[in-house]
Amino acid sequence: MRLLHTSDWHLGRAFHRVDMLGAQAEFIGHLVTTVRERGVDAVVVSGDVYDRAVPPLAAVRLFDDALHRLAGLGVPTVMISGNHDSARRLGVGAGLIDRAGIHLRTEPAACGTPVLLRDAFGDVAFYGLPYLEPALVKDEFGVEKAGHESVLAAAMDRVRADLATRAPGTRSVVLAHAFVTGGEASDSERDITVGGVASVPAGVFDGVDYVALGHLHGSQAITARVRYSGSPLPYSFSEADHRKSMWLVDLGADGSVGAERVDCPVPRALARIRGELAQLLADPGLARHEEAWVEATLTDPVRPADPMARLTVRFPHTLSLVFAPERAPDDPDVSYARRLAGRGDQQIAEDFVAHVRGAGPDEREQAVLRDAFDTVRADDTVREVAR
Repeated sequence: MRLLHTSDWHLGRAFHRVDMLGAQAEFIGHLVTTVRERGVDAVVVSGDVYDRAVPPLAAVRLFDDALHRLAGLGVPTVMISGNHDSARRLGVGAGLIDRAGIHLRTEPAACGTPVLLRDAFGDVAFYGLPYLEPALVKDEFGVEKAGHESVLAAAMDRVRADLATRAPGTRSVVLAHAFVTGGEASDSERDITVGGVASVPAGVFDGVDYVALGHLHGSQAITARVRYSGSPLPYSFSEADHRKSMWLVDLGADGSVGAERVDCPVPRALARIRGELAQLLADPGLARHEEAWVEATLTDPVRPADPMARLTVRFPHTLSLVFAPERAPDDPDVSYARRLAGRGDQQIAEDFVAHVRGAGPDEREQAVLRDAFDTVRADDTVREVAR
């Protein structure tokens, strides 16, 4: 069976101030063409279809168009909700849409109920694991402490239990939206940290033939059987080095996996340039970036006059301007920035406690801080879902 694995469409999202809806529509057209021309048997979409819980109407129209075009091909599509989606909104009408071959899986309770598709070698069971917010689903899965690994492990226990009841030789595909250990993140994914740990080990998914992941925006293989498709379009300058693509996966009769990357059309290259303004305006080596979307980091010790206006004369598609003046190592601004660099909320809070009273928090106090951050993140998620 040939699968096309994609995720993280983020319909309705802009890139800085650039409307991406036209590029997203071009991607949908490319997806449909790929399905038709490459003999795809099933499409899997691993979450973050929309960029927010209440998407703009133009994004909803584009999604509706995508569903009609995929259904018109007669090729089944299996789709889950991600952490940016409203699971309830995305799942509206799922029972009816099933009849058109579009299988929306947004309910955590249905993790162990597969979509069964068949090829010349027998059944392939597709299990949809939508984004599982630990604080909201821990009771459903009967776990004592809310955590990404515990709820995903419980969901996969249901998958393996159901798979054990299937006919011998039944192959299996899991769709999941999660941060798996070993994956390379970018700046454009929403933080899903809970309990200080966002990632889960790839071993959680043992026992299935292919795991189609969503959430991280870079296309990557955690193992030969566990892969991220990445987002089809860039959504931050941290993705400047990404090759935007989908996975074309051939699932053999024996469960073997072969995978090929299919490039996605991107409207413009991304470039990150750095240096003093005069250098950036004069350097002939930067000519290749003149038509790219540009993030410019200026290192001038004193902020130059009208930097954006001057940059856009040479780089008309400059979207982001960052000031990072080169300073002496003993400059207080430098030392403060270095102390904060790469530190999470928990670490910054613990450092503040140590600064105020002269001693850092003990284990009990660390747990109090951790629970406070988890509560805030969970409340934010509940409010987002309620929208």
